[in-house]
Amino acid sequence: MDRRNVLAALSALGAASATGLWMTRVSAQAIDWPAKPVRIIVPFPPGGTTDLVTRLVATEVAKALGQPVIVENRPGAGTVIGVDAAAKAPADGYTFVTVANSFCANQTLVKNLPYDTLRDLRPVGLMGMSEHVLAVHPATGLRTVADLAAAANKAPGKLSYASFGSGTSAHLSGAMLEHALGVQLTHVPYKGQAPALNDLLGGQVTMMFGNWPEFRQHVKAGKLVALGMATAKRSSQASEIATLAEQGVVLESNSWSGMLARSGTPDAVVARMNAEINKALQSPAVVKAFSDGGIVSLAGTPAQFGAFIRSEIDKYADVIRRANISAGN
Repeated sequence: MDRRNVLAALSALGAASATGLWMTRVSAQAIDWPAKPVRIIVPFPPGGTTDLVTRLVATEVAKALGQPVIVENRPGAGTVIGVDAAAKAPADGYTFVTVANSFCANQTLVKNLPYDTLRDLRPVGLMGMSEHVLAVHPATGLRTVADLAAAANKAPGKLSYASFGSGTSAHLSGAMLEHALGVQLTHVPYKGQAPALNDLLGGQVTMMFGNWPEFRQHVKAGKLVALGMATAKRSSQASEIATLAEQGVVLESNSWSGMLARSGTPDAVVARMNAEINKALQSPAVVKAFSDGGIVSLAGTPAQFGAFIRSEIDKYADVIRRANISAGN
């Protein structure tokens, strides 16, 4: 789902009016929160888009709350470790977790999750989204999707694609690419985008679907070659790069970031945090950082984020089952 479709989905839910009505309903609730520092768990290593978005928003939220907001990176197991820590934290409003596409994919991908995706955590709010680019190392000689398809057909399984980890958006996009082209590729999972990108730059892997903000400088410097943007139409951030759809592959991919809290967290706390997130997304510092980094701001109510999560679970379930993907591949 690209920027246009994400925004359209939120709009269809009545973002503006729903936000106002929901906040009016809860604004009268007296709330003595926070009385101590707030923790936000990021289930990814430092340096990725989700980490950046979280830290930008946390800085502004801390100013509004009058308490420190501590960002804690707890990567591993395709984000399960960090999410599980939040799911088992006290439901007192002092622990939150930032999740991305993998949170929804894990519902189907991971057997015996240590938490219930929809029961143990509650939505707080969406924050941002980054468009994906399909990039390769220059030494591959690949310059178009047609080049990729031809090379993959000549040597099934020889070409590899990196991902942020099993079940992440980059992994599932690679699976969708295999299906669309009718080819066999080898998936190489990493613990986050940063180490995967390092190996792509070093030529250890052939290609990768990655967040445009982090890939942009390397593409412009000639260290990577962009085969296409995984967007419905040409990106305003990279209008010179053709979309995959223009090259015959209808495939849209992105990385979104949103915040959850432990189920049972008081409504008033969730309402306050949601309001502060939405305000932070409009702050000059965040607006500029998002614009400079090619990140799209996504705001709305907890209910809208909940509906979005359910739609993403269904979308990824179809991909995982069709490609017979398991947590280890």
